[in-house]
Amino acid sequence: MTNDKIKSASSYRRFNLSSIIVIMMLLFLTQCRGPSTEDLKAVDYTPLSDNEWDVSTPGEQGLDPMSVAQLYYDASELETIYSLLVFKNGYLIAEDYFNVGSVEQKINIHSVTKSINSSLVGIAIQKGYIAGLDQKMMDFFPELADKITDPRKKQITIRQMLQMRAGYPWEESTEELFGLLMHGFRPSNLVDVPLAYDPGTDCVYSNLTAHLLGVIVARASKTDLKSFAEKYLFTPLDIHPGFWQTDWEGNYLGFSDLHLSAYDMAKFGLMYQNDGFYGGRQIVPADWVHTSLQVYSEEPWKFRVGSNWSDNAYGYQWWSIHAGDYRYSLAWGHGGEQIALIDELNMVIVVTADPLHKKHGDEAWSLEKDNLNLVADFVASLPEQHESTMAE
Repeated sequence: MTNDKIKSASSYRRFNLSSIIVIMMLLFLTQCRGPSTEDLKAVDYTPLSDNEWDVSTPGEQGLDPMSVAQLYYDASELETIYSLLVFKNGYLIAEDYFNVGSVEQKINIHSVTKSINSSLVGIAIQKGYIAGLDQKMMDFFPELADKITDPRKKQITIRQMLQMRAGYPWEESTEELFGLLMHGFRPSNLVDVPLAYDPGTDCVYSNLTAHLLGVIVARASKTDLKSFAEKYLFTPLDIHPGFWQTDWEGNYLGFSDLHLSAYDMAKFGLMYQNDGFYGGRQIVPADWVHTSLQVYSEEPWKFRVGSNWSDNAYGYQWWSIHAGDYRYSLAWGHGGEQIALIDELNMVIVVTADPLHKKHGDEAWSLEKDNLNLVADFVASLPEQHESTMAE
């Protein structure tokens, strides 16, 4: 091959490579640009409900309709989301269903159950079944008292349990504990699971701790947790729960595996947003709602979710998430089930998704993060509300 031909072939390859790079960059930029204005105008998030709640529009409630359209456009791109409801000032302003989601669908809300269980603890205290936040855990398990070898366990309080400060470890921290989580708890696990921390010190997410809280409510009220919930919470909210898993001894799980619909979750969220009041009656004490949603632990769990999920904190079985100019309370379940309360905006957002039951690891976490970031990114995109604006 002559030198001229070699130079020509080399120039062609460089030109070809440059063309490919330019094309790839254009495709990347096109994808990064996101939906056009026409695309967003075509998004339909009109509420379907015409009798459960009063409906309105984002514009009428002070929100940019295009921001809400972007939220629903983004939701439509997710693999595992089932439903998305947005409430503002008590009005349902947006609603849609994706993939196999529907209005009637009841799914496993996983750890959103913990936030519901927290409300049941508050009701039990108000009604005198539990003496107060500083009553000891072991008061409710007298049959296990003689088996306790770690004296620290006898000092664990209801308050510490609600704050995830009982000292029990996160089950996914070891293979043995993870096996226990998957196999199922018994109340006696409070004896055989060793404490990883002194009670009242570090905040560590523990499903066993949350489950024991549910057992305590049931034992204190001399009934089962589901019956207690139906009498004092579900029936007043007109919630009709689906399946609820029990442990090996028949105790309903206080930490997971309650099946509710998006509408059921919305009723619970709206009730909390309105200081425990819903449907003309006080269901959960207002002071309990306020206490539950306070921040007791900063950064209890250090994990990376997304650029707009800048930190997390913990209350009484509720998460507190900082996104943009706002901090919102979050009932959060595996898979990305969510009830988000943005108090400053008087807004409630409900998400249901594939619960990814018994699916863990990087792939499941990636799908869950997509659903979590959907809400965090939307909240972070909202402009800061000034006092004059809110007064209007």
